[in-house]
Amino acid sequence: MAHSHPADQSGISPAATWLYILLACGAIAGALLGAHLNPEWRWLHYLTKPTATALLLVLTLSVNNPASRHYRNAIALGLAFAIGGDFFLMLPQDYFMAGLICFLLTHCAYIYALLSDHAAFKPSVFLGFAVIAVLIITGLWNSLPDGMHIPVAIYALALALMAAFALNRAMNMTIADRNTKQAAKIAAFGGIFFVISDSILAYGRFRYDIPLNSLWVLGTYYAAQWCFARSVLRDPHD
Repeated sequence: MAHSHPADQSGISPAATWLYILLACGAIAGALLGAHLNPEWRWLHYLTKPTATALLLVLTLSVNNPASRHYRNAIALGLAFAIGGDFFLMLPQDYFMAGLICFLLTHCAYIYALLSDHAAFKPSVFLGFAVIAVLIITGLWNSLPDGMHIPVAIYALALALMAAFALNRAMNMTIADRNTKQAAKIAAFGGIFFVISDSILAYGRFRYDIPLNSLWVLGTYYAAQWCFARSVLRDPHD
């Protein structure tokens, strides 16, 4: 007989998912309306941007029966650092470096989580993301202000390493047991979305004027964070 998995067991109910989507949309709408219509709309962005990530943190910690408690706790730690990053990056003052450090710590926490399965090393995956990191850095290098070259380079390498570990883990089906195969694939999408989001953010800040920049940055960012929060759950089975 098939066994159902109630929402309260997973810690992420449909209602919580919709609330997260609503908060993420509010953050995007507040940023776009504040930038293109009336600066007073920024209040919506300030209210919902870190709240959406904080909701994911609460939902992650509420998972009572994760596939791995070590993995869940590391992802939760990364989300906690990300809340700080959200806060610093949304302020009207320039706290970009503080936000960069917070998200660097987020990626370190995610790498720690992704290493918990001891996945076999696939050089091609890491080589591919190393190339992506180099392309990001070289494309931005001449546009970066003084003092930002090394921090941005370190961040880009950490970002690429995190995404490489996520994809490497998903591709290595021999280490993913029946409780984590689907979750590992979801985390891999999270890593890819994060690379896209941060690349658009960096190029939009330092090099190009990207139309509707907040839509692309925040849309992929919130998708990435949802994927990592969702990846702490056990895979459903009959």
